[in-house]
Amino acid sequence: MVGTLTRSERRIGIVLSVSLGLLGLGMAAGARHGVMAVHGMMALGLGLALIFHIGGALYDEPEPAPGRSGRYYDAPTRFGIGMTLLWAIVGMAAGVWVAALLYWPEATPPWPWTSFGRLRPVHTTGVIFGFGGNALIATSFHVLQRTSRARLADALSPWVVLIGYNLFCAWAVTGYLMGSTQSKEYAEAEWYADLWLVVVWSVYFTLYIRTLARRNEPHIYVANWYYLAFILVVAMLHVVNNLALPVSLGAADSFTIWSGVQDAMIQWWYGHNAVAFFLTAGFLGMLYYFLPVRSGRPIWSYRLSIVSFWGIVFFYIWVGSHHLHYTALPYWAQTLGMTFSVMLLVPSWASAGNAIATLNGAWHKVRDDATLRFMFVAAVFYGLSTFEGSFLAIRPVNSLSHYTDWTVGHVHAGTLGWVAMIVFGAIYTLVPQLAGRETMAWPRAIEWHFWSAVGGTLVYVIAMWNAGITQGLMWRTYDESGALSYSFIESVRTMAPYYLLRTLGGAMFLGGAVICALNCRATMRAAGGREDAADHPLSLHPAE
Repeated sequence: MVGTLTRSERRIGIVLSVSLGLLGLGMAAGARHGVMAVHGMMALGLGLALIFHIGGALYDEPEPAPGRSGRYYDAPTRFGIGMTLLWAIVGMAAGVWVAALLYWPEATPPWPWTSFGRLRPVHTTGVIFGFGGNALIATSFHVLQRTSRARLADALSPWVVLIGYNLFCAWAVTGYLMGSTQSKEYAEAEWYADLWLVVVWSVYFTLYIRTLARRNEPHIYVANWYYLAFILVVAMLHVVNNLALPVSLGAADSFTIWSGVQDAMIQWWYGHNAVAFFLTAGFLGMLYYFLPVRSGRPIWSYRLSIVSFWGIVFFYIWVGSHHLHYTALPYWAQTLGMTFSVMLLVPSWASAGNAIATLNGAWHKVRDDATLRFMFVAAVFYGLSTFEGSFLAIRPVNSLSHYTDWTVGHVHAGTLGWVAMIVFGAIYTLVPQLAGRETMAWPRAIEWHFWSAVGGTLVYVIAMWNAGITQGLMWRTYDESGALSYSFIESVRTMAPYYLLRTLGGAMFLGGAVICALNCRATMRAAGGREDAADHPLSLHPAE
């Protein structure tokens, strides 16, 4: 990090590090004990570490070599990929453990932080925001520079974004382990962590816009449209959903300003649009760049990619209310969400079809290249998940599926089959380039990872589909007298074999992620510790 900063940037970095340390000290001193005090000590420790890291090299290390502005800046991308793989292992390991607890509930150790209730949000936050968020930030820096033929606007802002974002994730996860949440799906960090993320995200958006303004390429490639939609709308969602009043400046507790059915509507407006703009739009940006680059073919229809972008952006923002069928939400609002959910299938399948059609003439590469196969499977699962999502939003289908494990299967078809597959494809494309190599250190291990990931996804998703449909049917079966034929505990016992398969599928997927992390570590060691060892001149690559 330090070797790529000018002395003026190092001085600014020291000022920011001191500010972070003082913020942490103030939090720890104000709270004295509890979650906020622990988080304050974490911020203080990080601030001190950065002060020594940057300050120690302020005068010892020379200025970066002349001509820095003529080369891409890839050090933040390397760091971001490392954090992506770290969070993948942490989040997926927590997921396998909580899945195992559903089959072996008696295996819960006596310590509170190991319970299902505390580790389940560690899994969701670790995978969605830790793994997915770091992958989006790291690849967006890479894609932005290559498609603009411009270096990032400065060398300090990317580190503020990455380090600040990972501090937020660490605060969220440790808060869960200590029993502190806001009781909101996907958004449970403390109020001060929410404010911290607003600052970090503002720096991210500003850096992206500044770099686009410096571009040497006349048009803005569609991948940047998707990344920008992800950055902008996630900021809006985060602010609105997390509006809260803290109990005091020295406590982690807060009260949301929303209540009742309004709180439910805001929650699912946020929840489904987190799926839309975090787990869909950003990763479509990844797909639209890395699939053409890896296959060596231009996107099949650039015009279709633009049309599907506007369709996805417009339709997705309205669909959250389909999670609230048969509730106190007004009937017209439920119907509006259902209608837009069905309409959303058109632009979603346009994107999936556009990706698959891009591979026409390159199917021999899909056969021989496991990295490209990851991307192909991702496009297939994206089409499958979007069809299933539109189908599940229809009110009669929703009456059977909602609150069952069918929804869990649907979510994991999207996160494992779509999100994780495109991330791994992007990582296997990026890492050799960043390490200055032609291939990964262990090419055969990519095949092992691919089949482990595909097999684990199919085992997991098919088990949850069967579990959910079985649950839905058991919960709505009546006898001749009009009473329920099955008690709830009977439906829970029936789930046992499916939960065992769920654990097995998750373990297979986790094993593949570990293989990927080890393969990437072996490959990156070729860079010899030089942060700019593989940075490239500002130029376009084939198919970009």
